This record gives sequence, C-alpha cells and structure tokens, in this order.
Amino acid sequence: MVILTLNCGSSSAKYQVYDWDNKDVLAVGLIERIGQKVSTIEHAATGKQQHEAEVTCPDHNTAIELISKMILDPEYGVLQDISEIKAVGHRVVHGGEHFVKSVIVDDSVLSIFESLVHLAPLHMPPNILGIKAAKKVLPSVPHCAVMDTAWHQTMPDHSYMYALPYDMYKTHNIRRYGFHGTSYLYTAKRAAVLLGKDPMETNLIIAHIGNGASICAVKNGVSFDTSMGLTPLEGLIMGTRSGDVDPALPHFLMNELGMSISEVDTTLNKKSGILGLTGRFSDRRDVRDAAADGDAVCQLAINMECHRLKKYIGGYLAAVGNIDAVVMTAGVGEMAPHIRKGALTGLEHIGICIDQEKNTQAMCRNGELEISTKDSPVKVLVIPTDEELVMTEDTYALLNGTYDIHTNFTYSFQDPSYVNKSRWERLQLDLEKRPYLRDLLIEPPNAR
Repeated sequence: MVILTLNCGSSSAKYQVYDWDNKDVLAVGLIERIGQKVSTIEHAATGKQQHEAEVTCPDHNTAIELISKMILDPEYGVLQDISEIKAVGHRVVHGGEHFVKSVIVDDSVLSIFESLVHLAPLHMPPNILGIKAAKKVLPSVPHCAVMDTAWHQTMPDHSYMYALPYDMYKTHNIRRYGFHGTSYLYTAKRAAVLLGKDPMETNLIIAHIGNGASICAVKNGVSFDTSMGLTPLEGLIMGTRSGDVDPALPHFLMNELGMSISEVDTTLNKKSGILGLTGRFSDRRDVRDAAADGDAVCQLAINMECHRLKKYIGGYLAAVGNIDAVVMTAGVGEMAPHIRKGALTGLEHIGICIDQEKNTQAMCRNGELEISTKDSPVKVLVIPTDEELVMTEDTYALLNGTYDIHTNFTYSFQDPSYVNKSRWERLQLDLEKRPYLRDLLIEPPNAR
C-alpha cells in the first residue's frame, strides 16, 4: 500500500511517498515559490539521482499535478500508475477546538477548516487548497487531515486561557492553541522509548527549533503547555517572527510610526526575529558565521534567542516538576550546537548538565543522540523529528479502523526495535565520515 503525504504552505508544497508494506520511503520532494514567475522543484527517490528543476507553478492545483507527474516520471519517479496511491495524508495547521486527533476529510470537515481560516489566515488557505487540489487529482482515495493543534488539546485551561474578557473565549474561541503538534507527538514517543519509560509516565521539555520555533512542556506523556498561542507568532524568537513582545507594541507602532494593522502584522511575522535583528539573515548558520567574524549584532541575535529558550526551559521545569529529559529537534535543534549550548549551559543547578564536546559533535539528522553528561539528573537528547511518518501512520490507521487519540494508540516507532530504513542507511554514511558519532548514539534500553 502506497500513502502520499502533503504539506502545503502559502508558497510551497512538500510531499513524501511511502511504501507501507515495506515500511520504506520511496520519494520525498518540495515545490517552492508557488505563484511566482519561476518556481522550483526538488525530488529525491530511493536509488535514483536527485532531481532539481525550475518549473511554472502558478497555483496549488498545478503543484499537485507536478507532484503526480514527478512521482510517475520514467527517470525519476517511483510508481507506474497514480492508482497505486491508496490514501493521502494532509498537514493542517489549525483544528481549533473541534479536533483532538486526525480525521478523514469529508465535506463537513472541510467546512470546519474553512470556518477556522481567521485563526490562521497565513496557513489555513493553502492547507485547504492543497486538500481540494489533491482531491481533484486523486478523487477516489481517502484523504486524511493531521492537525498541528490536536496534540495540544490536552492542555489544562489554566495553560491555554488568556487573561482577557471571558466572553472573547466563549464567543470567538480566543485562546492558546499551540502548533508543531505532529513533531511533538513523534519526539515525545521516541524520547520515552529511548529512556525506557512508559510514555504516559514521561515528563519532557521539547524544543522544536527551525525557522518557526516553539517549545512544549510534556507532563505524563501529554501536552501541558506550549509557547505558541492563538497563532504561531507568540513565544520563542524565530527566523522572521518576533515571538513574545509587549502586547501594546502594535498600538504603539501604529500611533508612533503610522503603520497600518496589516503593516504591523507583516513586520511581526515576516520582518522580525533573527532577520529583523540582523537586518540580513534568517538562517542561523549565516548568523553564526557573521558573529564569529565579529558582527556584534549577529552575536546579540544569538544571545537573545538562547536567552529566550533558557527562560522557557526554566519556566516549564518549574511548572511540570521533575522532568526526565530536554529534547532538541527540527533543523536548528538538530544541527546548531551553538544554540543548544547557549540555551542549556548554566542550568546545572536545576539538573540539566550538557557535555560540551558531545554537543559540539552532535550534528546529525539520521541518528538519535545524547549530549548530557553521564551524571546529569536530566537527560539532554537530540531527536530528529519525523512528522511525515506520523501523518502516514495516522492515515493508514484511519483507513484500517484502528486509529485513536494518541493516548490510546501505539505507533510503530514506539517499538524499541523500530528502525527507519532510509535514515539508518544515511546514518551508516555519517558514521563512516564521523565515527565519533557512535559514542553519542542512544540504544533503547529494551531493544531486542
């Protein structure tokens, strides 16, 4: 059985083709700059040469058509016929309070998604367009939606409520929702395996740090609190988003600088964060290199990002109580030792002790690594996330009638003997080049 997963953003469409029977990734790809004069596609299929090209892609309908053609391409493709795809899993950013788990998409579900556009106006329209476009290309197969917000529906009311007039919640659903839920589900379950614990008895602080970044407190295996709020703007400093600011700042910017509401929104979401501070960079690697060359503002940006992370880690530890591990994931969390060092150094008094040499060496997206000292009361783990696998497994289980909320459902990656085939193959290449990574790899305590 072949399952296609789609993650449609405002100007991009990410996809994966998964062979369920052999538990193997057949192909992954990304179309970027949808709607612009020149778009690009990157496609990588197992055992075949990677393909990159400029394409014409004015909308998401065209994007889905391009993806289907690439999957079937005689040279780069992996399927003989589009009918081999038996289901499609879609990432949907916002499920509001309607969904606590993934669902099969029908007209009523689509209608609910359309009613939630105002809660995530940057993300929901492309999510919905992607579903509708995929349904046109694959009208006879089930389409499933996996919501970023579903994982966080376990938060207690004192975590998700804002101190606003209560009617604003009752009438307009204004509250904290949180995002990156699919990533948190995967890393929380994997952390429990690596710690040899029952996931429902595991307490964690997980930092998903990429261009978008958030942090989640996990108490007894479920989301207890998270840094993103009604929208993905709140919380940590991000690539182009400000994260936490004084709530009166928008009013101040409109009064003092004459900015419109739209201009304020664009500034906070697309022109702030690391990009706003440095004036030229949003990629942490560029900021790191410039800081090493003496750029004081780039060093300031690093210091601010790490300080914000450290404050959230300390606050969540106080809120949860004893924790088993801090987990770093996503592009920056997995590949930026300087950010991990800045965020975690100096927390020894609360039981978080990192091994600086291990932290420096831990740059690998294919292995699960431990960077804490041997005597650290709290483990520090670097776990590459796998949102696509969660989407795939949810989709299969929905079709098979075996799916349930994650507290009642067991994923394949919760088995201590679980191996991601494609990552394992790439890990062997990593180990050939950097054999010292072997000392950082974590072997699950109960692995056969």
